[in-house]
Amino acid sequence: MSRRFLFFALVGAAIAVAAVTASSGGARTTTSSISPLPSSSCGPVVYHGKGSPDFIIPSDLPLQGAIRKQTVEISQAMQWALAHNGWKAGKYKIAYQSCDDSTAQTGGWDTAKCATNAHLYAANRSVIGVLGTFNSGCAKIEVPILNRAGPLGMVSPANTNPGLTKKWDVGEPQKFYPTGTRSYARVVATDDIQGPADAIWTKSLGIKKVYVLNDAQTYGFGVATTYRKAALKLGLQVVGFDKWDAKASSYEALATAIKASGATAVFLGGIICNNGQKLMQDIKSVYPGIQLQTPDGFSDPSSNGTVADGAYISVAGEPPNKLKGAGAIFVKSFGKQIKRTPNPYAAYGAQAMEVMLNTVARSGGQRAKANKGLFGLTIRNGILGTFTLNGSGDTNLQPITIYKQANGKLNPVKTIIPAKNLTK
Repeated sequence: MSRRFLFFALVGAAIAVAAVTASSGGARTTTSSISPLPSSSCGPVVYHGKGSPDFIIPSDLPLQGAIRKQTVEISQAMQWALAHNGWKAGKYKIAYQSCDDSTAQTGGWDTAKCATNAHLYAANRSVIGVLGTFNSGCAKIEVPILNRAGPLGMVSPANTNPGLTKKWDVGEPQKFYPTGTRSYARVVATDDIQGPADAIWTKSLGIKKVYVLNDAQTYGFGVATTYRKAALKLGLQVVGFDKWDAKASSYEALATAIKASGATAVFLGGIICNNGQKLMQDIKSVYPGIQLQTPDGFSDPSSNGTVADGAYISVAGEPPNKLKGAGAIFVKSFGKQIKRTPNPYAAYGAQAMEVMLNTVARSGGQRAKANKGLFGLTIRNGILGTFTLNGSGDTNLQPITIYKQANGKLNPVKTIIPAKNLTK
């Protein structure tokens, strides 16, 4: 597409959402200044408020591949929260666009698509804040780009890799904030909380030897590493620490190695999109008695398939049926809308939207102020309860719930808050 064509396409899209209004002092015309993000990455503008929107808050999620059902539900939950707030953030009228950071070829998030999307958000002055990403690796691409654009703040409902906000790998987290100003927050607990919670659960099952796998991606390797570290502190024997190749046609050799190790459980640090279902099938085929345990990368039972029945799966936060106040209202109302009990991460999507609306309401319509308002923000009686985002952008809510998959559903078993000596 030529630059000339793209320019006129965007102008045409902006005109399509123009509005004519009348003021008490006499008739005048005002044209909405929003410019929709292009259809190459995003769905249509969604806005059901009065008049014309002032800004867009897009979401950035992988909408193709095995995880699609879960991420579409998260997007729907974000729209629910926006509608619940009257399509407004204070005096500002807010529209929504659902953007895709995945490709059909990858069947999941794509590095080039993440970069392209981030540049689109940064260049479009109608975008006041961004919700996303789902995958930590994608966030590590997008955050520095958005940081140079205002900064343009991002709130994630799902990223758990610690390095986005805390000292982790070399140069992290500073390298994600080239301006020196933080511009990223999240409403979900990080892997240095989740991994230890998983290890605590493994030990509680009476398991003594565990084999740890990771999918070699940012999130998977990170959560597997924190799990291994905590498991060793708890006295478990980690008899293997290997990666799996998402493009492999068979995992029988890996499954044979797991069986030969003497492990009675295997922890799969990664996401279902990376051939997770085939991995589980081959492990259980070679070693039927093995206990499968996973982090929240496997938190969509419809993507997992029946092969994950019997597996323990961790997800940050309290289970949906334990949410109170605004959370209980969300579960009942949104559940009625989608005709099922919401996936645990749907509440995080809705909460991320409400966090962004809260800070945009006090922004004076400026990106930099909307971003600044994220840090130190306290949400009282929100969907996830009362919590604060600290100066690094992390939430002080740290419960992790262990679920057991059965008959295509996640059933909560126990909620764990790890001791601090396991999270360091």
